[in-house]
Amino acid sequence: MPALQHKNILILSPQNWGRMFVSKHHYAVGLARLGNKVFFLDPPEQGASDLSSGIEIKPLPDAENLFLIRHKLWFPYVLKFHAMPVFHAGMRLHLKKVLKAIGEPIDIIWSFDLGNLYPFKFFGGVERRIFHPVDEPLIPQAIESARGADVIFSVTTEILEKYDKFGIPSHFINHGVSENFLAQAPSDGAGGDAVRIGFSGNLLRSDVDRDTFLQIVQENPAILFECWGSYKDGQSNIGGSADNDTQKFIEILLALHNVTLHGPVSSEKLAGEIHRMDGFLICYDVQKDQSKGTNYHKVMEYISTGKVIISNNVTTYRQQPDLVQMVESREDNRQLPALFRKVTSELAYHNSPDLQTKRIRFARDNSYGRQLERIEAILGTITPHKRS
Repeated sequence: MPALQHKNILILSPQNWGRMFVSKHHYAVGLARLGNKVFFLDPPEQGASDLSSGIEIKPLPDAENLFLIRHKLWFPYVLKFHAMPVFHAGMRLHLKKVLKAIGEPIDIIWSFDLGNLYPFKFFGGVERRIFHPVDEPLIPQAIESARGADVIFSVTTEILEKYDKFGIPSHFINHGVSENFLAQAPSDGAGGDAVRIGFSGNLLRSDVDRDTFLQIVQENPAILFECWGSYKDGQSNIGGSADNDTQKFIEILLALHNVTLHGPVSSEKLAGEIHRMDGFLICYDVQKDQSKGTNYHKVMEYISTGKVIISNNVTTYRQQPDLVQMVESREDNRQLPALFRKVTSELAYHNSPDLQTKRIRFARDNSYGRQLERIEAILGTITPHKRS
């Protein structure tokens, strides 16, 4: 039987299910569409513990046989920060209740967890244990989260190198792009006189290089900037801050005549909207960035449009200028405003039919379907565990 078909798969996610999709959400949908029964475990609900250990399992409309698990711990979550052994003792019992609520054996544990909330050793009797870090492991628990895995997949070689000590088979699998983006017909952009530049992502994140972002927008008043993603507290299912500095940044953006903030939208709507753009801006502070400027999920979505990307340094694409136009510096983005002006003044070249075709072809070769084919081929080389 194929390694990724007709299986019961439990996905361990550090981000809730919501309107904003990143890798773990897309993989859940892709796996369900392959004929698997997929259970997506949200992070534990924060707040007071619930002695009843409330567990809710409900179907999701995004695919057949895709289920969301919401759960509240019966012990204080704060133990994770002060008494990890005690936290894990409670979590072991809690996971037994989760698995009992699912009601059928799990074949594959697929973990994106970088907090070591759910050690693999707590899941006996599964065929495969997959660890899939897509963000930079910044704390010791993020490294320890890999212990007990059968295989590691990640979107950067830099992340994979941090897990070398475990001696676990490790493989680079780039960020994928969903069929929503690939299904769009190629576009010539917005049309008319105004150039439109897109940005998708959580504007509440503190690692957005706000000063450079604002400089670029204010120095290019004839260019229209359209942004998709959270800009109000409570809009995001993938984190962010609404402190005073963030609020000031958002207020300035809202006041600028050439900026439109659309807020968070579904993956389907975003796929249609970004094809109207003439290019895209990526503007993060590499020193603060949770990915350390190694790779971003949005890059592949932008590439799928065929349009040019202007970005801070991104190591995964540093040898591929046809895909991403980036600054050379890993220290700061002082070169980015000048690069932006240069590229946007040469859009006829950067968005030539040949370059657009090359980008679209690259995106299609990195669809989530293709990434799952690559992963399945690798899993086929690993002998599955016998159920105990």
